[in-house]
Amino acid sequence: MRHLAFAAGVLAATSAVAETPILTVYTYDSFVADWGPGPAVEKAFEEGCGCDLQFVSAGDGAALLARLKLEGARTQADVVLGLDTNLTAAAAATGLFAEHGKTPVVDVPNPFGEAGAWTDTHFLPYDWGYFAFVHDKEKLPNPPKSFEELAKSDVSIVIQDPRSSTPGLGLLLWVKTVHGDKAGEVWSALADNIVTVTPGWSEAYGLFLEGEADMVLSYTTSPAYHRIAESDDGKAFAPFGRHYMQIEVAGKVAGTDQPELADKFLDFMLTDAFQSVIPTTNWMYPAMTPEAGLPEKFGSPLDPALALLAPAGEVGALRKQALDEWLSALSK
Repeated sequence: MRHLAFAAGVLAATSAVAETPILTVYTYDSFVADWGPGPAVEKAFEEGCGCDLQFVSAGDGAALLARLKLEGARTQADVVLGLDTNLTAAAAATGLFAEHGKTPVVDVPNPFGEAGAWTDTHFLPYDWGYFAFVHDKEKLPNPPKSFEELAKSDVSIVIQDPRSSTPGLGLLLWVKTVHGDKAGEVWSALADNIVTVTPGWSEAYGLFLEGEADMVLSYTTSPAYHRIAESDDGKAFAPFGRHYMQIEVAGKVAGTDQPELADKFLDFMLTDAFQSVIPTTNWMYPAMTPEAGLPEKFGSPLDPALALLAPAGEVGALRKQALDEWLSALSK
């Protein structure tokens, strides 16, 4: 009887597991790292969803879209989290994403219209920030303050590939929006400052911390990690005047077999339980300011007047030209 009872218990447990719906969320590597937002978000969401939230890491942000295009309608993803507004037009054009039907008021600077308004019908924001070059204040006390100063210096940098990472694409558009038709010349001048180009942000920041370069492309908020998590005030970002923004977003896959759970996750993404995790795990500004505010020592955002951002609908043409200039300059 004990064996039968045990077998019955195992069968009941197996049935319970089999009946638990699974929500699969594709995202980028650093989101699911032990120190990233993933573990806390998973725990908090599963407390109320009656589901099994499974994150699937797929490289860096731009690689997410490439994977989804490759998988097409066969994808196992229910939600994709980690694209940004430089990719949303291309992502929506695939037809693989559903409209979210929500009209949230968010705490994200809006260079194109009313503050707080969010008009993208397919994607919702979960955090945002400004790209910047981060350096060690002791090793580099007087960093360059523009791309021109950087190019004229012997300061070494690590950057990310714009074809696979959203920071790399952000840098490409940053240089292009600042320098326009002269962007190619700027990249030619910067070529000998570049130690290496990594597929994603995690590899680049790791090389910087190992001392492989004087500066790394990251975010104005990155030094907050060192101040808060490591009690280290030795890192800073180099002010370049105007900085290019990144707004990270998530969207529901149109062919998901868990549409209600996917909607529930998108709603959860804009709650305090999710947003309060962002500042000290993803080290970005949350899309909705947490009830407790930002952590002490986190720092305030730059003046929105210093924000650069290309309209989502114009990024495609801008990216093609900028990428050709980048590849030409770095191949010489």
